[in-house]
Amino acid sequence: MLVKPCCSTVLSHQGRCDVKRRCDVKSSQARWRPKASRLTVVFAARDGPEVDKGLGILEWTGSLVPQGLLVKGAKNGWKLAWKTMMKELAPQTADGSYSRPSYDFQARIGDANFPVESGRYHIYVGNACPWCHRVVLALIVRGLTEHISVTWAADDPERASRGGWVFNSPEPVFGKNDLREVYDAAQTRYKGRCTAPLLIDKKQQKLVSNESSDIMRMLNSVSLPGCNDIDLYPSHLQSEIDEVNDLVYDKINNGVYKSGFSTSQEAYDRAQSELYTALAAVEQRLSQHRFLVGDKLTEADLRLYPTIIRFDSAYAILFKCSKHRVSDYPNLKAWLRDMYQLKVPSSGLQVKDSVDVADACRSYFQQLFPLNPGGIVPAGPTLDDLKLSEAHGRGSPEMGAVFHEHKAPSATPAMAV
Repeated sequence: MLVKPCCSTVLSHQGRCDVKRRCDVKSSQARWRPKASRLTVVFAARDGPEVDKGLGILEWTGSLVPQGLLVKGAKNGWKLAWKTMMKELAPQTADGSYSRPSYDFQARIGDANFPVESGRYHIYVGNACPWCHRVVLALIVRGLTEHISVTWAADDPERASRGGWVFNSPEPVFGKNDLREVYDAAQTRYKGRCTAPLLIDKKQQKLVSNESSDIMRMLNSVSLPGCNDIDLYPSHLQSEIDEVNDLVYDKINNGVYKSGFSTSQEAYDRAQSELYTALAAVEQRLSQHRFLVGDKLTEADLRLYPTIIRFDSAYAILFKCSKHRVSDYPNLKAWLRDMYQLKVPSSGLQVKDSVDVADACRSYFQQLFPLNPGGIVPAGPTLDDLKLSEAHGRGSPEMGAVFHEHKAPSATPAMAV
């Protein structure tokens, strides 16, 4: 029999019921007197905080509605809504795998229509986006931040008219308030996804490219007054760099997204297997030399870095990539510290300035709402928790020990202005 405790029935500090005296509690059947062998009491805190139990639907199951039917219906309805939102957020194949969209613009700086010229080009990037991050890294490493201007977009799909990128003040090329408007201004009747990074020719007000790997190659090829001679794609290593890029892009850069955006267990399991096999291969490479392709930095390192610096703080949690953390790979962990601490000549910004990890995590957990409907942002690990400023023990910071240099004839010469 379920009985409410009266004023003389209290819960002791040991968590058991203390009955100080006999009390009478009226029930629908009889008067009750406490007997230890037959006593069952459910307590509610008298002075504690009120508890919101929602609609209390589960309390009515049993006699009116079978609980199993109610739970199954709720799960199926929630899953249908979730899958629908996931397909809008991340296009899916028939087996529930994430399929990254292709991109539409393939012009190049250095082509006849897009000459190399200081101050002519503008790039739109977002802090949270790893594809934007590698373009920012290429700008920094080549020392081009004084020649190519940058607008940082905010990730806010509630304010954006299409896609997720908006500007907190009108951007400088077209005076627009979000990235969709920039696409429309530079490309009449554009219907595709409004993605960043986006490279614009300011003089012609035309789109050049929205593919991060192509933009990186362009930035590596240009030569402008005051920029350095660092070569991220040296000719004698190009085939090996391409091989490593293919592994890193498909299994790691995109692998974390394929894991997080999967809508079936089979697709998730496949993405996870590929991810950790690739991370093991990267760990093996980094056990043999300082960087991914030899003992000097290449674009392969710049393509891996954005994923690894976000891995423990965002992908391990939100994308369910929690089987291993970066700290489980000693060489990868030391490489991450090495990359973070790099000193680039002739560049006001450095690698460590290229991303705000805390802001990126906030964006992931609050904006990808189908994966985290409550919008709660985990407490860490933070940048301080990652200890990226500690000694890495992987080699000298001197330029000659870290970077390849363009050989004569060097990069595409700048156009006289």
